[in-house]
Amino acid sequence: MSVAERFRSFTGSIGPTWLAGAIAAGPATMASLITGGASFGYTLLWVALLSAILGAVSQYLAMRLGLLTEAGIVAVVEEHLGNTWAWLLVVDAVLAAGLAQLVIMKTVAGVSATITGIDARAWAVVWALVLAAGLAGGGYRLAETGAKLLVSLVVLAFLASLFVVPIDLSAAAGGLVPRIPAGVDGALVAAGILGGAVHVTLVTMQSYTMDAHGWSRDDIDLARFDVGLSMLGAFGIYSLAIFLVAASVLHGPGVSGAELTATAAAQALGPLVGDAASWLFLVGLWGAAVSTLGANTVVPPYLLADKFGWERDVSDDRYRAAIVVVALAGIGGVFIGGEAFPLLVLTLAFGLVGTPFALAVVLYLLNDRQAVPETNSTLANVGGLALVGVTAVTAGSFLQGQVASGLTPVTLFVLAFAVVLAVATVLLLALFVRERFDGTDTTAESMG
Repeated sequence: MSVAERFRSFTGSIGPTWLAGAIAAGPATMASLITGGASFGYTLLWVALLSAILGAVSQYLAMRLGLLTEAGIVAVVEEHLGNTWAWLLVVDAVLAAGLAQLVIMKTVAGVSATITGIDARAWAVVWALVLAAGLAGGGYRLAETGAKLLVSLVVLAFLASLFVVPIDLSAAAGGLVPRIPAGVDGALVAAGILGGAVHVTLVTMQSYTMDAHGWSRDDIDLARFDVGLSMLGAFGIYSLAIFLVAASVLHGPGVSGAELTATAAAQALGPLVGDAASWLFLVGLWGAAVSTLGANTVVPPYLLADKFGWERDVSDDRYRAAIVVVALAGIGGVFIGGEAFPLLVLTLAFGLVGTPFALAVVLYLLNDRQAVPETNSTLANVGGLALVGVTAVTAGSFLQGQVASGLTPVTLFVLAFAVVLAVATVLLLALFVRERFDGTDTTAESMG
């Protein structure tokens, strides 16, 4: 088979990572990118580029675990690490996905209201019912098809924006030098941008999307192509295009990045680069929010189904009921106070706190000969450890900033949760290092 024929064959079979891509290429990531560009110009361009690279690495590792075990990640964790470890992972991912569901629904309803003039609360009910009926009836295939369609349209919308926005190439090149602006906001925004691509929900969902698509270890080449095209390709273009537009047009004395809203960002683009860019931005935001809302809705049901032994498809009434509950619970998001953009950035940063633990779990299992028939290469382990380190440092910077802003009940809860997960992560990494370098073949002692 020629390279061209192989490419066409792979393109016609892609799918699993696009559901993760739909979650990654959402309004929360967009809010972080726009806030970063509007607040600091091109300074954080390197973070936007790094997020796509690290996102691809994390999805590659999660993909390998899914293909090599041919099982859901929660079931694998429970079998090889114990019940408590499995519950830690479930709670970690469900909390992150649940918070995201509320804030993303607030965004979808708000943008829908801006476009149509109909009250956001009415739109929240409409979108919740559409999600409940569509996903509970159509299942994974509907979610995947919608993700591929909407993500592709959103990427094209923002790519088109680059042709009507003046980019300062010299300043953009300077933004490739790694540095984080001083102050709390710089660390928070960097954590938000990185959290959009490397997130606990993306890591945990990869094994389920592989299984739902019927892929096995024989499909490793196709899976690599799927990860590369979705994360490095579509998501990378999405991130860079949004960041460059924001840094080029929205950065300046006339726009406050910290107080930016979806409507304000769209309106700010209008007089500067024309109504076409303004509408492209608004439509792109709407499409990203809808695709992410749909993909995110199935995250808690998949994890809970795996933990409780349900079938992970709409043939099981318990799984369908979980989808309906998550979809309808999102209505509550429209009643959360505050502007959507700052809340979206905070949501991603919160999710990043639980991401090092999920990555450590994946890395540990990929080096456990009792869990996988083929353990990680040295290069894959180096990449995985670097990923854990980068996400831990970035999450730590976010937590430090939150503490500096003052201790609140929410901050204390996040700190307590972060400490529990940090201890678990350190324990797993210690076991991993001992097995890797001492040549032992022990497994972690069960915590439950």
